[in-house]
Amino acid sequence: MSFSRMVLAPWIVWVATGVALVALAMAVSRRPWQALLQDHAMQHRWLAATVAVTVLWQLRAQAVDWLTLHLMFTTLMTLLFRAPLALLSLALVNLALVLVGRVEWPMLGVNLVVTGVVPVLVTVAMWRWVDRCLPKHPMVFLFVGGFWCAALSSLAAGLAVLGLMALGSSDPQAMFQAQEYARFLPLLMPSEAFISGMLLSILMFHHPHWVATFNDQRYLDDQ
Repeated sequence: MSFSRMVLAPWIVWVATGVALVALAMAVSRRPWQALLQDHAMQHRWLAATVAVTVLWQLRAQAVDWLTLHLMFTTLMTLLFRAPLALLSLALVNLALVLVGRVEWPMLGVNLVVTGVVPVLVTVAMWRWVDRCLPKHPMVFLFVGGFWCAALSSLAAGLAVLGLMALGSSDPQAMFQAQEYARFLPLLMPSEAFISGMLLSILMFHHPHWVATFNDQRYLDDQ
């Protein structure tokens, strides 16, 4: 879920934009471009993934003009490229939607929080839990860190939308519509989990070095 039109109070928009800018500043402070400069193949993968996500976000359900339902692929991007690069990629995706007129400019920061910051935090937390606490097995990484994490990230993004609407909706009717749309979250969650998990499984077993968070020695060498 993400916003396409201005339906939030201005102070909510400013706060969300500030959170998005802080998150981007933290991502940039990690100097993620160094990994790209050192690996030309990774540059192509990252750019191709960013373009692919931008295209896939066009496949959306939109019964009202201010809210859209679509798959995010945030968990997949985070597992493939780690959080800083994933967040920068999602910032570019959201910016692209603004430039083509799908999203109003004021909602850029809000959408980055909903589709980027919140699901990235969920993904990082679950990945660290899987890496540190669960058995060292590739299926554990795939099903818990991939499938379940993608589903929970989708749920977190939907709840973030509802939370922002509850805090500062400028239209009571829009709040009612958001609650109605929330009923579709149980349909979005398994879709996000299945597609992201399927793509992750293909990459894990054919190109494991493409998955930055997948440690070959930890998950494969000891089996």
